[in-house]
Amino acid sequence: MEKLGVGIGWRPEIDLTVERLPGVDFVEVVAENLHVGHLPESVLLLRERGVPVLPHAVSLSLGGAEPLDAQRVAHLGALAEALDAPLVSDHVCFVRAGGLDSGHLMPLPRTRDALDVLVANVKAAQQDLPVPLALENVAALLDWPDGELTEGQFLAELVDRTDCRLLVDVANLYANARNLGTDVARFLDEVPLERLAYVHVAGGEEHQGVYHDTHAHAVLPEVLDVLAELRARVDPPGVLLERDDDYPADAELAAELAAIRAVLG
Repeated sequence: MEKLGVGIGWRPEIDLTVERLPGVDFVEVVAENLHVGHLPESVLLLRERGVPVLPHAVSLSLGGAEPLDAQRVAHLGALAEALDAPLVSDHVCFVRAGGLDSGHLMPLPRTRDALDVLVANVKAAQQDLPVPLALENVAALLDWPDGELTEGQFLAELVDRTDCRLLVDVANLYANARNLGTDVARFLDEVPLERLAYVHVAGGEEHQGVYHDTHAHAVLPEVLDVLAELRARVDPPGVLLERDDDYPADAELAAELAAIRAVLG
């Protein structure tokens, strides 16, 4: 896997911050928010500096039972080519059904049937993408009934059948451990970490006994502990800090990046 280093999610609200933060080795952009013909000057500046820019999609709905939206896949591929990105990513989830859009990354039933649908859609997307596709584990507030596989087993079979890469979000893993009882160590033992593309780290908060992966709060020490558990098993090619709201001062973001580096050693 290509060595990426430590990065941060580029957002328009913190474009100048990202440009001047020390030690940003790569950035990630939300694919649906960019137009290939009108890329933000800040993103182009980072590319000119040699900073890898990775498109991260949120709307392919790869786990959905409806046909894949070819236009969304084409946009992601065109963005990858425009940015000379080494890979692209989306999520192990669905966002659309019956003509409705959830506006949320919905978890999949961990059944053989659901896995077959996901595999077929991933393979179809891969055929039309110019670079490798990485897929991310999502945070959930519920488990569908009648699951046949653990989350780790589900992801392992997905990788085995599609040869996709993995984007492990340790904040989502922590959220599922808190809310659903996911066994962090078992998850990390079951997923094929040799196919790891990079890692997400993000903040959240507890509200009335439920942990919410908000991307709008500081990264908890417990999330860094999950990163440390992953690091004990593999040297991740990259780790990226996500922040999507309530942006703090530059110094706070710099401190979070430094804390990530400290865990990685």
